[in-house]
Amino acid sequence: MTKRMWILIAVFAVGLMFPAAGISKQTGGTLNMVAWEGYLQPQWVNPFVKQTGCKVNAKYAGSSDEMVTLMRSGGGNQYDMVSASGDASLRLIYGHDVQTVDPSKVPDFKNFGKAFQSPPNNTVGGKHYGISLQWGPNTLLYNTKLVKPAPTSWSVIYSKKYKGKVTVPDNPIQIADAALYLMKHKPSLGIKDPYELNPAQFTATINLLKQQKPLIKKYWGLAGQEISLFKSGDAVVGASWPYQTNTLIADKAPVKDLIPSEGATGWLDTWMVSSHTKNLDCAYKWLAYVSTPKVQAEQAIYFGETPVNAKACPIMDKLSKGSCEQYHANAPLKYFKQIYFWKTPIAACGNGQSNCMDYTKWQQAWTALKG
Repeated sequence: MTKRMWILIAVFAVGLMFPAAGISKQTGGTLNMVAWEGYLQPQWVNPFVKQTGCKVNAKYAGSSDEMVTLMRSGGGNQYDMVSASGDASLRLIYGHDVQTVDPSKVPDFKNFGKAFQSPPNNTVGGKHYGISLQWGPNTLLYNTKLVKPAPTSWSVIYSKKYKGKVTVPDNPIQIADAALYLMKHKPSLGIKDPYELNPAQFTATINLLKQQKPLIKKYWGLAGQEISLFKSGDAVVGASWPYQTNTLIADKAPVKDLIPSEGATGWLDTWMVSSHTKNLDCAYKWLAYVSTPKVQAEQAIYFGETPVNAKACPIMDKLSKGSCEQYHANAPLKYFKQIYFWKTPIAACGNGQSNCMDYTKWQQAWTALKG
């Protein structure tokens, strides 16, 4: 996917007074890390370096495809860690590019929400291939003055009523959003998982997207593009992230968002460790450090996303009043159960069949769709 790497939110950084749980001083060691822009900020990286002696070199990637390529470069020996999203993590796992990790070495793992301890995007066969980091839902955003009645379903982005005023992400994983809609509205297709589509289900989903195409004002690649579309009135409804909503509301734009009745897809990022790293000790120190409530809260505020550590919530509110609720960090379990987190489409279906369309097919279909 094209990540939220261009997002800028004011950060309220506070100094670390003592080493975080699970972190001890050491000498030497370097972590070469592939990450999304904004995930390795000095305000939390510098204290880590000072506490542990582990140096951090950042390589920022602009998409999940680039992350996978980088982690395989140089025979997999070039980078030690990666902050992979769900549409990359399974590719890295099944490609043997990342190794299993031991959550018992991450003291704050026990404070993660249950939904984030062993999610299918980083846990396979009961083995953990990474530690969950931050997440966000893909929401339905709409102009409250121009979209009436207020929508409750994703059907609004497939409605001719708003032809030329709809916007959705420019991302192959967007196919899952259409599949989720069909899963709820055409049960005869038998879709059980929007990321596991057999040829017939995939064809039906692509056909829905083809019907939607004439309604689209723009397939947005950057969050700022969607924000501009809503500010100018060129778009009045679309698929979005909480960041766009919060930015638009701060600018007094008449918008709201929601998770529609069908549920929503979402992204959950994971720190993963290269199978070839020679810096495993530093890698575990990073996993422990970045999982602490304070660092999770700092990243959430800076980046505009939601931490997986439940204890980050009060710290978020100290850094930015109301941010815990704003980013759903204290939402009840039923909120999370509405979200189908991104995972890499692979040929192996969850029902034991192996005729599901893999991510390459998704990429090819998306490219063809856009023409």
